[in-house]
Amino acid sequence: MKSLFCGLILSAISLSPLAARAELVCDDTTDCITKGSWDLGIAFGYGQKTNPLKDFKDIPIYVLPTIAYYGDNWFFDNGAVGYTLTEQERFTVNLVTGFSSDRAFFYRWDPSNIFLAGSSRSFEQSPFRSLPIQMTAESQQIGELESRHFTYLGGVEAYVYNRFGTWRLALLHDLFDVHDGMEGQVKWNYHLAHKNLSLDFAVFFDWKSQEVVNYYYGVRPSESAYWSDKYRAEDGWNRGAELTARYHLTPEWELLMTARYTQFADTIAASPLLDEDDSYAYLIGAAYRF
Repeated sequence: MKSLFCGLILSAISLSPLAARAELVCDDTTDCITKGSWDLGIAFGYGQKTNPLKDFKDIPIYVLPTIAYYGDNWFFDNGAVGYTLTEQERFTVNLVTGFSSDRAFFYRWDPSNIFLAGSSRSFEQSPFRSLPIQMTAESQQIGELESRHFTYLGGVEAYVYNRFGTWRLALLHDLFDVHDGMEGQVKWNYHLAHKNLSLDFAVFFDWKSQEVVNYYYGVRPSESAYWSDKYRAEDGWNRGAELTARYHLTPEWELLMTARYTQFADTIAASPLLDEDDSYAYLIGAAYRF
């Protein structure tokens, strides 16, 4: 089982942290992790992930550490743990776990914003903002938000490889019974390389169940009695695109530019907690592989 360094970097700014698996076929133009060895790297530069929540700050991106290990079947990839059930020439099937991405908008140091050593539960975390969300009418104001607790997702994922690119399909469930919801993920990735330059383009669709949407973007009675009664969460599909460009300077160093755009599902965009219906993330800098 192999993974790609570019995938690790992209996953750190991604709204979908489980996307750091082997999404490309390894060849001479890619940086692969050798089976049975650790892979350590760091990317640094300037970047940002916009925050669609009202009165919440955007998330700066300066340094992104990465750590991964792939054995014969078991693997660890930036906090995600998985097991390969079968690996064939044209497809791979894994059992996989990973962080939820939605909580990252509420907490700066959520593992989805940057990979942190150890359990995120060891951190005393507070939301980005401390003031109530202001609405036009006093009765429509949203007070201090309740905690959106950390959870871990687990399920099954499959990769399908062909000359048109790589497809990833995944179905995941809340393992800690925080919201008891499910997420589905569909992603297509295409890789191009010319000499020292490599490009990766991806399109993705992320389904979130009603339980997920309501837990993160619904309004609790303690936050606003008006909006708790007014807003009704439903399941929905986020969709978006990613682009990563890398220029290899040496076997260890590369210049890096990566960007991701997400258009939120209508039911999420309709939440009174949001003032934007989309989000983008980017990083421009360099990466070093130890």
